[in-house]
Amino acid sequence: MSMINAALVESFDEPPHYRSVPAPAAAPGQETVDVLAVGVHPATRGIAAGKHYTSPKTLPALAGADAVVRRAGGCLGYVMTMGAGSLAERIVIDPAAIVPVPEGTDPALLAATMNPALSSWTALRTRVPFQAGQSVLVHGATGNAGSTAVKVAKHLGAGRVIAAGRNRARLDDLASEGADAVVQLVPDEDVTAAALAEAAAEVDVVLDYVWGPPTELAMRAVLGARTQHTRLLDWVQIGGMGGDAITLSGHALRSSAFRILGSGFGAVDTEVMLREFAELVAAIAAGGMAVRPHPFRLDQVEAAWAHQDAPGERTVVLL
Repeated sequence: MSMINAALVESFDEPPHYRSVPAPAAAPGQETVDVLAVGVHPATRGIAAGKHYTSPKTLPALAGADAVVRRAGGCLGYVMTMGAGSLAERIVIDPAAIVPVPEGTDPALLAATMNPALSSWTALRTRVPFQAGQSVLVHGATGNAGSTAVKVAKHLGAGRVIAAGRNRARLDDLASEGADAVVQLVPDEDVTAAALAEAAAEVDVVLDYVWGPPTELAMRAVLGARTQHTRLLDWVQIGGMGGDAITLSGHALRSSAFRILGSGFGAVDTEVMLREFAELVAAIAAGGMAVRPHPFRLDQVEAAWAHQDAPGERTVVLL
């Protein structure tokens, strides 16, 4: 029996382990591909810890949720394998789900950048009627996905991007990377509310990676400072670093053209999502945005799981 190396989740209480497993065999309509790079994203860790809706029901199971792969003919592709795993030297996939990757693309950089960029790209391209020249507030901009959202918004033509977050040093970096204004979220709620009101009163879209009580404060501040109440404000819920729920007055919804919606895999048609994957891959390959990869070998998978990403970087396992 042919064997390959892989990273297996054997317990939700432990990191994946480096193991030898039987090589996969493609069924009719499937394709076997070589894996080149896999990102270790928060969702990837959550899946391996049994805390994600796509976590495996039975163990052992392959770790990993996406991959940059090489097809039999030599061309590169990107795949998402949520629920099936991707951290193995070879995997079997549906050819229809492979997103073409331009020749010469750095697999590690693509694996590091796709996941952080995908949330904001999808939100602005499919969930709201965003147009070039409009303004965007990224609420929670100092995490990797939020920081990348600043770059995505600028890449897609935002006329003004405001980055709000807690990490002052990272905000300063974002100011030099394209943010037109920054707002530090501080423990003093009055100070935070005043800063948000001054910087973001007239935004068109909010990409919210925070939620919870901090978002309640931000909504009150932005809506209260708005001068054009009939101008549509789309508030897009993407992440929940600040909590899973908010309390919202009905008055806030009635007194302004204010819409709240979410953006995630369940909110976008699969065909539309694959099209957006392809355009985002092309943008990353062309140098439109980048997250710095921090590489580990497959046999270092336990160390990769233990690594804490610095701002602007993402752990990547290279095969």
